[in-house]
Amino acid sequence: MEVILVTGGAGFIGSNFTRYLLDQDTSCKVIVLDALTYAGNLANLDDLHETGRLEFIEGDICDRTLLDTILPRVDAVVNFAAESHVDRSILNPSAFIETNYKGVYTLLEAARESGVQRFLQVSTDEVYGHVPVGDSVETDPFAPRSPYAASKAGADLLVLSYFTTYGLPTLITRGGNTIGPYQYPEKVVPVFVTNAIENKALPVYGEGKAIRSYMYVMDHCAGINLVLQRGQPGEAYNIGTNIEINGLTLVDRILDALDKPKSLREFVTDRPGHDLRYSLDCSKLKDLGWSPAYSFDEMLAHSVQWYVDHPAWWELIKNKKEYKDYYNKQYHER
Repeated sequence: MEVILVTGGAGFIGSNFTRYLLDQDTSCKVIVLDALTYAGNLANLDDLHETGRLEFIEGDICDRTLLDTILPRVDAVVNFAAESHVDRSILNPSAFIETNYKGVYTLLEAARESGVQRFLQVSTDEVYGHVPVGDSVETDPFAPRSPYAASKAGADLLVLSYFTTYGLPTLITRGGNTIGPYQYPEKVVPVFVTNAIENKALPVYGEGKAIRSYMYVMDHCAGINLVLQRGQPGEAYNIGTNIEINGLTLVDRILDALDKPKSLREFVTDRPGHDLRYSLDCSKLKDLGWSPAYSFDEMLAHSVQWYVDHPAWWELIKNKKEYKDYYNKQYHER
């Protein structure tokens, strides 16, 4: 696959995946398509243009006319384009339905007519819903509990239907909680880290008991690329770790890493319908040869240090009116 379209490639995981591709395969070219909504950031790609193998196009996956000019030039599509924050989906579900479902439909149609070799949909463990015990396997029924999770579950089903109905060589990855460089500071780790650096309160939902399994972004990228190259069309693959950390432990570890006092913890009203635990069985992907390279200590240390070293990147975001308005509504009003 000589030309790969990465939609949503100016976002967190998408930009890291673009970086991974260009580093791992010096013969491939990457076209990044991104609408540059609030979480899309051209600065995430700044250092990649020097490769001469990156083309950036500003645009929306809902724009079929634009897609028809791009898809005939590509061998594979990796779709990261999505509204991705649960809290925002609770405040405004419509944007999630538009991009995460209708956008995927539009992209699938364009891909089907252009005859791409591979179409990989990047999904989430949240489609499985709350998992009180055990681990989710790829054939488990969906039980989404937020508008975000529901929009991603609907897209997964649509992607699978295009394999069955039209023979489009589709693949799906369902990733766990991912941390690392360039993560927009509305997600838990960058919020905690940047607030701690600024000596501001770190908002902990409820009593901090919700459990997540964390994964470093480059481990996630390696898993996605392995599925893209070697996955079986029509199949889904979980990508995650069994490193289970609750919110209270996470906030304390970040405060310790930055030598900040526990008094910065601030408990806020819990998220409506908050899933208390996700857990993935990743045996299927491990059978292809994948395993995570980073321990929790390593991934947290790398993530914390990146935000310490790049204040200009996140200060520009946090000083914008859009971010301040969202943060006030999400936390201060609670």
